[in-house]
Amino acid sequence: MAVEGFDITERVPYDELTSRADLADIGPYERIEGVARYAVDPTLAANAAIVDLALVPSDDDGLVRFSGDVSLLVPLDPRRANRTLLLEVPNRGNRSATRTFDQAPPELRPTARIHPGDGWLFRAGWTVASCGWQWDVPRSPARLGLDAPLVPAAALGPDPGRMQLRFQLHAPVDQVALTDQHVGALSPHDTIAPARLDDPGAELRVGQHPMGPTMVLDRASWSFTGDGAHVRLDGGFRAGLVYDLLYRPARTPVAGAGLLAYRDLGTWLRHSPDAPTAGLVDHVIGQGQSQCGRFLRTFLARGLNVDEAGDQVLDGVHIHIAGGRGGEFDHRWAQPSVQPTPGFGFVLPFTDDPAPDAGHPRGLLDRQRALGGVPRIVCTDTSAEYWRGDASLAHASTTGDRDLAPAPEVRRYLLASSQHGSGFPVLASTSLFGSRGVNPFNIIDHRPLLRAALHNLRSWVAEAIEPPASRIPTVADGTAVTRDQVLGDLAPLAAAGVLGLPDTEALPRLAPLDLGPRATQGVGDGPARVAGPPHTSLVSAIDADGNEVAGVAMPDVTVPVATHTGFEPRHPDTGAAGQILDYLGSTVPFAATEADRRRTGDPRPSLASRYADQASYLEQVRGAADALVAQRLLLAADVELCVALAAARWDLVTAG
Repeated sequence: MAVEGFDITERVPYDELTSRADLADIGPYERIEGVARYAVDPTLAANAAIVDLALVPSDDDGLVRFSGDVSLLVPLDPRRANRTLLLEVPNRGNRSATRTFDQAPPELRPTARIHPGDGWLFRAGWTVASCGWQWDVPRSPARLGLDAPLVPAAALGPDPGRMQLRFQLHAPVDQVALTDQHVGALSPHDTIAPARLDDPGAELRVGQHPMGPTMVLDRASWSFTGDGAHVRLDGGFRAGLVYDLLYRPARTPVAGAGLLAYRDLGTWLRHSPDAPTAGLVDHVIGQGQSQCGRFLRTFLARGLNVDEAGDQVLDGVHIHIAGGRGGEFDHRWAQPSVQPTPGFGFVLPFTDDPAPDAGHPRGLLDRQRALGGVPRIVCTDTSAEYWRGDASLAHASTTGDRDLAPAPEVRRYLLASSQHGSGFPVLASTSLFGSRGVNPFNIIDHRPLLRAALHNLRSWVAEAIEPPASRIPTVADGTAVTRDQVLGDLAPLAAAGVLGLPDTEALPRLAPLDLGPRATQGVGDGPARVAGPPHTSLVSAIDADGNEVAGVAMPDVTVPVATHTGFEPRHPDTGAAGQILDYLGSTVPFAATEADRRRTGDPRPSLASRYADQASYLEQVRGAADALVAQRLLLAADVELCVALAAARWDLVTAG
């Protein structure tokens, strides 16, 4: 077992539960913070695939050692435990399980507090663990990270390659920090200093579109700042343009050690008598969203769901809002938070299993099948992952002309007409990350559907009760169509000035990529080059109101007060007009009255023509929620939650 020690730094009652009268009946939990110490043998087949691990000097016993943060929430009464561990992949170092499943509010900045929300996880008896895995997260009580092993510079050889740092800004600036930019200043990462400030091999490129051509800027026009933390460009960086900075960093952490940490912590928490969870865990379910869902896809693609002893680690996996992508989790100079950069996260495999005649020569589960240990998998995606161009590639041919059935171990669900993150009842068009859209952002809160998905996954793992069938757009039933077709269907709303649409030519279009001759060793040396025609991306067809017809819809999508989309065009003032913001969708409320509708030319029926009043509206919402319960896509206990969410959105829209 590769966890050789666990140093507890804090062990306290989780009094977030006991201090609230509405949660006091749940039973006591304990919060434990600590650092896990890992020791892995780089010569074992289970570890040998991790890029650059073999270049790290081992200790006298032949093992490579590193450490990472761990956060635990453990029920103190074993009789109240459901004997299942939720092993969370923290998102950019942030614990997010209660925000995902317990309706906990969002945090504007990283915080050490674990808000219990409505306590759903704890009422159900889950044990929750968060595993620090990301090497470039600033270490603090608020964020969990990893002290990854380092490769000596001499071991890299004379031509080690270059790192690619990409940024597309929303406002002009004079200089940019040398770290991932799309998460913004609210959750900054460690900067990645260059090996040399005067690096003669460094390049700065600029282009108009994320998948378009780039040009190299004159080396004399830009420079690294003296502290090695920023890059400066003469005349400044312009909003909307796509910049790629290529350089050799000063340090080479083994990013893939984070995958091993996650694997080995899961095994240790289940089996070790020394773990704080000893005697509580029969089953382990891995969970990750967005970046962390892509981490889990990469984890499975590497065949890491068996440990060094060959034992299965995760019984089930919930992959949320990952689409069809992997990420920068196991190659030289990987930046784990990167999402929009074409590279290692954009390449095959997309589908669960191979379908060579459909453009998928390899499957995500190929290696795991060969090694054993394929878990039960539930994948949930929103409309945004389909509109950014990759989610449909997990279950359709690359030409978009045929469906590919999910593997027997997999269920897939589209959360219809929702955006990447949960929406809130505020009609805003500027995000906390500084991005700005043309339309108000999507307000649908899809989190009640995630509770049902996790509940069903646990029932599948622990009780062999299969979840409901997949609910995704399909070519066969006509619900999977091209993005261009949907934009054509929405043209009347655009013509009336009701809804802003993206430029069809500016939509993200994934294509086969050439990452260079050393890509198979996880080493890059420049921007990926498009090596073939774009794949055909499919999205859900829409109804007369502009809402999606495929997937699983929240009751306030089935009984709507607005049109909700999975795309949000960039505001022209932020540059790159016509392109979309990767994570965001749009909400455009219906006109309040028929007179309002006629005055604006809105082709959609008004609220007044649909519903007599709020009470009649909420009665229909409750009926839609009951229908989801009957299909096991919503928990019966969450019907009133869905009604309350819909009521808040009714109030928002009717308030004008």
